[in-house]
Amino acid sequence: MALITPSVLAVGLDITGDLRCETARLRHEEPWFAPAFAALEALVAGKPADGCREAIAPFFYGRWDAAAQAHRAAEDDQRNAAAAAVFGAEGAFEPEATRAALAGFGRPVLLLAGEADLGAPPPVMAEFTGLFPHARLVVQPGAGHFPWLDDPGRFTAATAAFLA
Repeated sequence: MALITPSVLAVGLDITGDLRCETARLRHEEPWFAPAFAALEALVAGKPADGCREAIAPFFYGRWDAAAQAHRAAEDDQRNAAAAAVFGAEGAFEPEATRAALAGFGRPVLLLAGEADLGAPPPVMAEFTGLFPHARLVVQPGAGHFPWLDDPGRFTAATAAFLA
């Protein structure tokens, strides 16, 4: 099984605002960093301004180039708003039961994380990896939440090596 930048909601892991900010600081040399980081700080403080989510979008990509911007622009058309609204709703997950099932999963598992991913930061992905008896974590350097877009060759090499 390969889990690529997975959500941690089903297993009850927490991604703190501090960890998101620490991960974001990896991008401090980017020209868009200052306004994006200010928006992220406001969001994690529970005081998001209008346009906050759009302002932090560059953090989810390894490069904020034309391909990443096109990917982001297409996101709204690809999202099922009704499903997204209930995905993390109260009672949607049973983390203890999920963790027990994962602990008994006897097959190899790959968890692939982007080095700079705010949505699945490597420290939390390492915790997630530990929930499986036979799992391996690969952190793709310079990648965000979409490692196949950030560096297709490196992504393909990592997943192909696992699947071989």
